[in-house]
Formats: sequence, C-alpha cells, structure tokens
Amino acid sequence: MVSLKEMVTGDKKVKFVFYRDKALHYETEDGFIFPVPIEEAGSATFRAEERAMLMMRYIRNHLKAMQTARQRQNTF
Repeated sequence: MVSLKEMVTGDKKVKFVFYRDKALHYETEDGFIFPVPIEEAGSATFRAEERAMLMMRYIRNHLKAMQTARQRQNTF
C-alpha cells in the first residue's frame, strides 16, 4: 500500500469519483478512494479535481478507519 506521504507529495491530484451515503468520494493518482463527508463541507467548494495535499486530512482519516477495521477483523 502507498503511504499517505506518497499520495500527497509533489503536485499530485485527487479526482471526484462518485457521491454516496452523504459523502463525496475522491480517488488519488495512486488509486486510493476515500470519502469526504458533506456535513463537514460547510461553505467550502469541492471541485472535480483538487490538489491531494488539500485532502490529506480525509485521506488520513480513511487510512486510519481501514486500519482499525483490519485490526478488528483479525481479532475474530
């Protein structure tokens, strides 16, 4: 798996892929898809393509959620 740093460094971009369950889903250039909850958007503008660095918070949150889910799965 590609690290967070590798996903956002340089001039890497994320692209909007789809909307589902009250979240905008973006994909990094490395193929990682992550959600951006619309309730956190406030008055922000979300474009079809953004700099990956601007989405680092959401990428980090989703990586952490995936890691937690894997740990729970491995305990069963």
